[in-house]
Amino acid sequence: MAEILNKEIKFLNGVGPKRAELLKKELSIHTFEDLLYLFPFKHVDRTRFHTIREVTPDMPYIQLTGEITGTEMAGGGGKKRFIAYISDGTGVIELLWFRGLRWISDRVKPGKKFVVYGKPTSFGSKTNLVHPELEEPGKQDAVIRSAMQSFYNTTEKLKNNFVTSRVIQKLINTLLKNVYGNIPETFPTWLIKEYNLMSLNDALLNIHFPQSHDKLKKATFRLKFEELFYVQLNILKQKANRNATVEGFVFSRVGSMMNDFYRDHLPFELTGAQKRVLREIRHDLGSGKQMNRLLQGDVGSGKTLVAVMSMLIALDNGFQACLMAPTEILAGQHYSTLKKILGNMPVKIDLLTGSTRNAHRKNIHEKLLSGELQILIGTHALIEDTVRFGNLGLVVIDEQHRFGVAQRAKMWLKNEKPPHMLVMTATPIPRTLAMTVYGDLEVSVIDELPPGRKPVKTAHYFDTKRERMFGFLREQIKKGQQVYIVYPLIKESEKMDYKDLEDGYESIVRAFPPPGYVVTIVHGQMKSVEKEEGMRQFVSGKAHIMVATTVIEVGVDVPNASVMVIESAERFGLSQLHQLRGRVGRGADQSYCILMSSYKLSKEAVQRLKTLVSTNDGFEIAEADLKLRGPGDIEGTMQSGFPFDLKISHIGKDAKILEYARSVVMRLLDDDPLLENPGNSIIVKRLRHLKRKEPDWSRIS
Repeated sequence: MAEILNKEIKFLNGVGPKRAELLKKELSIHTFEDLLYLFPFKHVDRTRFHTIREVTPDMPYIQLTGEITGTEMAGGGGKKRFIAYISDGTGVIELLWFRGLRWISDRVKPGKKFVVYGKPTSFGSKTNLVHPELEEPGKQDAVIRSAMQSFYNTTEKLKNNFVTSRVIQKLINTLLKNVYGNIPETFPTWLIKEYNLMSLNDALLNIHFPQSHDKLKKATFRLKFEELFYVQLNILKQKANRNATVEGFVFSRVGSMMNDFYRDHLPFELTGAQKRVLREIRHDLGSGKQMNRLLQGDVGSGKTLVAVMSMLIALDNGFQACLMAPTEILAGQHYSTLKKILGNMPVKIDLLTGSTRNAHRKNIHEKLLSGELQILIGTHALIEDTVRFGNLGLVVIDEQHRFGVAQRAKMWLKNEKPPHMLVMTATPIPRTLAMTVYGDLEVSVIDELPPGRKPVKTAHYFDTKRERMFGFLREQIKKGQQVYIVYPLIKESEKMDYKDLEDGYESIVRAFPPPGYVVTIVHGQMKSVEKEEGMRQFVSGKAHIMVATTVIEVGVDVPNASVMVIESAERFGLSQLHQLRGRVGRGADQSYCILMSSYKLSKEAVQRLKTLVSTNDGFEIAEADLKLRGPGDIEGTMQSGFPFDLKISHIGKDAKILEYARSVVMRLLDDDPLLENPGNSIIVKRLRHLKRKEPDWSRIS
């Protein structure tokens, strides 16, 4: 029976070649199985029938039954509409159609009885139902009986070709009538019994055609659990395999480099969190296994210092280290930081980016191969084939979500044995996402800021309060503080957004005129020289205000800048707002973040701004962002190696099911690490099937 699920969708009754092409292009439905796993986004109770007398325009979707008493075609031209009047003995209500008039007028005739489902509205002075769904009572059994109706996501193209949610439901009905009872199980019998799961056949029936509320609940749990179980199994199995087969360099000693730095050159006392993370890293480096560790910490928490000390351990053991950053600005900043804090130590450091001149580049290549150059900082230039190390032992990757999987994988090949990997991010990753996308990595968290740092105070103002905001900026500048004003530039080619920045700059210069104020501007379309000059003016303190786009999201560290104004804040994602806010609060003075927005805000935008105002906790913000957006939208999630396409579960909202599934997988692998037990053959078969359908990046850190 498994073969029938692999059949092309065009062979299903009611589909055919034309609809099959549409379903492939619009919903990626190629086979019977794909259609079976197209899950509804909501279910509506269809057991309740209202009387027409009860209906008011403010009600949600309702269902009623009655007889058509009359019809008419009204209006003309583009306003032409078909009206049908339906009565149930308690009253009469209008049914309205503005599209498909010929088809509906042929179907809806006086004397015919219908079950009607739709959302009441008011048109003119009357209550009516616009484009309702109709069913003839005697034909309802064409669909498997259900306590609720399922609704499926479609597209405009599908709707224009009459493939509505209702049509999809009927196609699934046809399919289930053919395959229900014979769908191959994806879990062994022992697992279904032990964890009290609904069978797959019943789960698929009840997710599409719920027989009761309780059965829908059990079906949803079964399918979410299964999906997350196989995600976790894929990741944890790969992790176990890597730990068993991939050897790592043993960094057995902490020598003079690390000890001298700790004793004489440490810029400030380490926090408890930094000390804990360093212990975790040292354990990995000495274990004989290749380290693959994710280091999370908010902007300013001291990740770079931990990375420097880890690199010094590599040097103490006769190895080289490198640090890869996503932009030249950030790579340059890391280079300056390392030169500053390691300046009085005998450590050879250099910088390699796309702008490095050929003569200097050649010199770097030679010293790198000979081992004379000990630490190399750089951008994507580090992964070029011409960059070869004498003995690379540790790779540090900053803002890792900005690198593709293949780019990071190339760093594995820079030595005979894969070097140890430390990947860092200032974008806090929710625990649930870390368990899935980065589930094969060990995770370290720096969850405290250095002493003396004050939390940034955040406020939300509407555009009408602009003058009040300007007054506050003048007060701060008078106190000797500097100000960032950031405009959204979603795509640098969008002229409208570019104009927003230009107009904003002009209005800021009018409000803060020279010579009393110096305003600088920085954006992605500027030449590198101009951009660097704009930043230099601000970093040196010459400019009071920097008007910029999100190019300052990373790479600019100005402790004297204490105010961040984010214009059109509703157009930014929550994590990006938090990143921008992290540019201030880096000195000892109280810092502020002001979110400016229009009054026209979506519910999600209101929630984002409220969240940012209420908390500075990056992990709390990341969890809220995940719940608002979902994992597929979080920047870098998919390219970082999400194992399978999630069809029903939501990493943010199904955290408890995810943790439960992970615990079940861990118990399974404890008992049967290689899944050799005959009772687990179904699991092995299903995992292979899923991995054939999706690229598997989970081995790459």
